[in-house]
Amino acid sequence: MDLRLTEAQSRLQKDIRAFLESMKKKEEYPFTNDSLQLVFSPEFSQKLAEKGWIGIAWPKEFGGQGAGYLERCIILEELLKSGAPVGYHYLADRQVGPGIIHFGSDFLKNEFLQKMLNAQVSFCLLFSEPNAGSDLAACETSAVEEGDYFILNGQKTWTSHGHSADYGWGLMRTSFDSKTPRHNAFSEILINMKTPGITIRPVINMVGLHSFNEVFFDNVKIHKKYLIGKKGNGFRQIMTNLVYERATIDRLIQNYSAKEALFEYAKNTEKDGVPLSKDPIIRDSLAKLEVEFQVGRKYIYYVTTLLDDGKIPDYEAAIGKNFCTLFEAKLSDLATNIMGLHGLIMPDSPKALFKGIVAESYLMSPSYTLQGGSVEILKNIIAKRGLKLSLK
Repeated sequence: MDLRLTEAQSRLQKDIRAFLESMKKKEEYPFTNDSLQLVFSPEFSQKLAEKGWIGIAWPKEFGGQGAGYLERCIILEELLKSGAPVGYHYLADRQVGPGIIHFGSDFLKNEFLQKMLNAQVSFCLLFSEPNAGSDLAACETSAVEEGDYFILNGQKTWTSHGHSADYGWGLMRTSFDSKTPRHNAFSEILINMKTPGITIRPVINMVGLHSFNEVFFDNVKIHKKYLIGKKGNGFRQIMTNLVYERATIDRLIQNYSAKEALFEYAKNTEKDGVPLSKDPIIRDSLAKLEVEFQVGRKYIYYVTTLLDDGKIPDYEAAIGKNFCTLFEAKLSDLATNIMGLHGLIMPDSPKALFKGIVAESYLMSPSYTLQGGSVEILKNIIAKRGLKLSLK
């Protein structure tokens, strides 16, 4: 398979690089490591919308550019490499929009798609619960029908940007009959995060930053027109939705600046008058890391071509997500090993090298192999759907 960029794709790559360079020079927007989690900038997202770079892979009939997912991957790669503040529109572009295109009613399409393309609405994901993380079929948050409404009660957790988003994409239990098959008991609902009865509490991570939240529902009233797809089909829909989450380059690239910092440190730091990059053991470790990075990058490019062919690459996306999150953890571990105490100085210290991004990445790394499906769950998907193995 030839994964070299076409002339048009190369132009797109040059255009996004030039745009980002001009944005950095203006110093109007915050560029940082792991900008997906840490920065929410509607204004920057609207700049991208003006360029037509949000929803570029969506069909033209829904307002998109009708380009491929590889084009989206090219844009996203450059955005995340630069640390651009893409958190505001990212979920809408990545999976909420495609989810509504696949499963949403005409009302939902008319209500939300154009707003997403214009970066006028933001979303969070209301999936995980205290007792239901990777096993989403264990979710207990309920949506009980009452006339034209659902009444929501329960709790979600690890909700990124729940305190900032306009709407939440929620997986809710809508069947309570013990005879209902486990995976037929759920529905997906779009929820206005300002609805009375919703309480949001911050979860401060080890870095001391607030991106995660707990979200509580106490008799929250949501109209049935915000039901996504069919009642009882939520679990199957979310499996498709998660493919769009996993078939993306963000898991590989979101800590790119930490990788760059590591290589720069090894090149410019000397031991006994010799750069660390000349040490054979360190040199070998850096070379292996770069090889894994390039393998992950090409593999994600391959997965995007499957999406462009109209396929739903469930186990292929699981392979990519598994590989890339393990790479992230390995990057953080290697960086702190090579940089030593320099790699553990937090961003708020004046002595921090590279703005403390290596320490920040290291403390965030335990979550990398959990978000979007744990490594163990991903391996089960690969074994069952890819290798056709029995899980018994």
